[in-house]
Amino acid sequence: MIKTLTQVSCLVLVLLAPCCQYKPADFDWKEGDILFQDGDCGEFCEAIRKVTSGYDGHHFSHNGIVLKENGRWMVIEAIRDGVILTPLDTFLNRHLTADGNPKVHVGRLRHPYRELIPEALEYSKSLLGKPYDMAFDMSNEAYYCSELIHFSFKKANKGIGIFKTPPMTFLDPETAEVFPVWKKHFENLSLPVPEGKPGLNPGGMTQDPVIEMIFNFESP
Repeated sequence: MIKTLTQVSCLVLVLLAPCCQYKPADFDWKEGDILFQDGDCGEFCEAIRKVTSGYDGHHFSHNGIVLKENGRWMVIEAIRDGVILTPLDTFLNRHLTADGNPKVHVGRLRHPYRELIPEALEYSKSLLGKPYDMAFDMSNEAYYCSELIHFSFKKANKGIGIFKTPPMTFLDPETAEVFPVWKKHFENLSLPVPEGKPGLNPGGMTQDPVIEMIFNFESP
């Protein structure tokens, strides 16, 4: 089974304000750019790192889509508070390197998928206020970070997904047992662990052929 991780990272990322604010370099932002963030979410992120990696060996625990709203660059994302709009600078400053750079990489859809961006963004905005998907269930009315992006582009592509949704795993590869942190999470929800169910994660999305990784804010 493909070793793909689910997304609790989006749930627990948050989000202490840094002591200083990073001002983005002169970067040519485009609506529909996908930001991939490496955040510290404790045991959940440790579990993530053991079973998945992303583009060029990097680890990512969260993602969101860039758009312009009322003349201001924003990010639409799904976090613990649900689907929200966040100022781009706020998103970039959540998690910084020791040098003060955002722990963020930028991905951009390849042609011809870019033509889907306007409709995908409109659909994603229609989901503002929806709850976070703590169950990682692609059939409910809640969304985790990469699930939000998947369904937004699926809607724009006439119901056909453009991102892969391989089987999720919650198993520690060293023990073949469910990670304790995941076991507790699903026990608290009174739900079975959705081992093998389809899903997405930020790291896997960075390796999807529909995306080109174009910039690394950690090492600009």
